[in-house]
Amino acid sequence: MSELKQSIEEIVEKHLPDEKHFIVEVSMVNKGGKTTLSILIDADEGLNIQTCADVSRAVSEELEVQDLMPGAYILEVSSPGLDYPLNGKRQFQKNIGRELKVLLTTGKELVGKLVDVEEAGVKMLVKKKEKGKKATEEEVTLPFEEMNKTIVQVSFK
Repeated sequence: MSELKQSIEEIVEKHLPDEKHFIVEVSMVNKGGKTTLSILIDADEGLNIQTCADVSRAVSEELEVQDLMPGAYILEVSSPGLDYPLNGKRQFQKNIGRELKVLLTTGKELVGKLVDVEEAGVKMLVKKKEKGKKATEEEVTLPFEEMNKTIVQVSFK
């Protein structure tokens, strides 16, 4: 990790309201001579727009005082959207009980209910359908390193 990115993460961490809030990702993209600094934060019990605004203001002020960002930049502080892949244990824990779609490193795709998060991976209840038989649910343990991308499935029930 670059020193600049690490310094920015430390600044963000310092300005989060409490230990229930956490950093999901810090990224920098250069486009047309301008850098976009994108900071994704989340919270164990949900995130509101006011928290994003407060963190943005505090981080922006500190970046200016420390003169960390060279040249012009755009600062974006937001929560990961519904279609943003889960990243890290805390995001998985926050979504226990929800339906997930997991793309494995093998290319296989699984859809099931997240039932537990462990140190090395997750447990899910996956529907198993055999021809001519009623669908059953099977508990599957998936190590984090075998999961390429995990998206929460939106339910309108």
